[in-house]
Amino acid sequence: MFNKIIKRAHRKSGKLTFPEDSTNSVQFYEVVVKHASRSSTFNSEPPNLPPNTAAPVNQIVIESLPPLKEVPVSEREALFLRKIQLCCYICDFSNTLKFIVEKEIKRHTLYELVEIIQSSSFQFSEFQEELISMVSVNIFRCLPPASHENTGTETVDPEEDDTYSDPSWNHLQLVYEILLRYIVAPETDIKIAKRYVDHVFVLKLLDLFDSEDQREREYLKTIVHRIYGKFMVHRPFIRKAINNIFYRFIFETQRHNGICELLEIMASIINGFALPMKEEHKLFLIRALIPLHKPKCISSYHQNLSYCVVQFVEKDGRLADPVIKGLVKYWPVTNCHKEVLFLNELEEVLECTQPPEFVRCMVSLFRQIGRCLNSPHFQVAERALYLWNNEHIISLVAQNRNVILPIIFDALESNTKNHWNRAVHGLTANLRKMFQEMDAELFEECHKQYLEKEAMAKELEEKRELTWKKLEAVAAEAVVRDEMVLVN
Repeated sequence: MFNKIIKRAHRKSGKLTFPEDSTNSVQFYEVVVKHASRSSTFNSEPPNLPPNTAAPVNQIVIESLPPLKEVPVSEREALFLRKIQLCCYICDFSNTLKFIVEKEIKRHTLYELVEIIQSSSFQFSEFQEELISMVSVNIFRCLPPASHENTGTETVDPEEDDTYSDPSWNHLQLVYEILLRYIVAPETDIKIAKRYVDHVFVLKLLDLFDSEDQREREYLKTIVHRIYGKFMVHRPFIRKAINNIFYRFIFETQRHNGICELLEIMASIINGFALPMKEEHKLFLIRALIPLHKPKCISSYHQNLSYCVVQFVEKDGRLADPVIKGLVKYWPVTNCHKEVLFLNELEEVLECTQPPEFVRCMVSLFRQIGRCLNSPHFQVAERALYLWNNEHIISLVAQNRNVILPIIFDALESNTKNHWNRAVHGLTANLRKMFQEMDAELFEECHKQYLEKEAMAKELEEKRELTWKKLEAVAAEAVVRDEMVLVN
């Protein structure tokens, strides 16, 4: 039945004629949707539509149109515009079996537009306004509620295989492909295109990064990156708009589906920063990238975040100090998996850190590393001990061993005596041996101070126990005499 309907539509389309008008050949034609439940006729007179405006949905009807190459050259412009208007009709995907003919006709038309733009066989550059208008009608929409809003759960398991798929993706993918090929096409005149791909258009594109469909976010990532590379006038605005998305995510919602993709765009942008680095870029690192370590869902985007941060330190070594202090500031207290991520990033940052910057932050840094060495979670303790497998870190520590060893010596001794994990015991013993060989005199001095602290702590504990025994004795006597005990 479906094949018969399609064939009938093609037979009707072959009878269509396009008026030849040499003075005004570029015009819109009304397209009529022929549902089984609707009765309408094709109107050969073009409607008076304002530019950059799609016809109302109730006036647009999907009808199969002939391919562009099968009509005379003089009629191609009118047919191309008519195909664009046909694609402005938004199909109903709530029921996939409803109006299936319309959906298929629109999909074929979108696919033909992709091929036309890709082949450069038709000068579409004269119709940029109408093309961008069609793209806007299709992709700029209200996103469906997030999965956590539908289920009422606070968090979504990242390991779940059930990923969201937009039911209209068969059409959306082709629309995104049209936009991408339009942006990268050499025929696209940037001076004209920036009138339609303006700040409002770019801002709406960035808002779509909150889509749950990963395929849509991948297309958006590629398109925004191409716009950033080709439209130099939009670069400061794009950076500022992405900053605002990060701020809203960090300080307000802590929920956004596209942070990973936005960081991937920023990583490419950071890679192109010239030296000396502008103050604007340094503020982006301090105010956006470092606070991005705070949200609980950091594991979903940490790899890209770490890459962005490390690029800053590689370009300007003086930024190592604020980066390391920022990591210490946002260091997790109860999330062991997050601690391992921080330790991984810390090693990459330290590899790019020079001695002058290392000296400024080493005290607070190794106090935190000492706490990680004593972590009851063996993966955190192991990862902290693995830092000394890095030759550059060993070199930095060796130059400042007089400060660092006294800070972490107590943690090493505590691990040797009290930690439950055998692997942590072995790694701690190797690290103690390395410090002893590095500076035996300093090691012995630290060991002596450690023994003195232990003796002092034991003495204080004995005094505390003796005080409690005295209190218990006085309390027992008071009970016998039925008197109140006063403690001075």
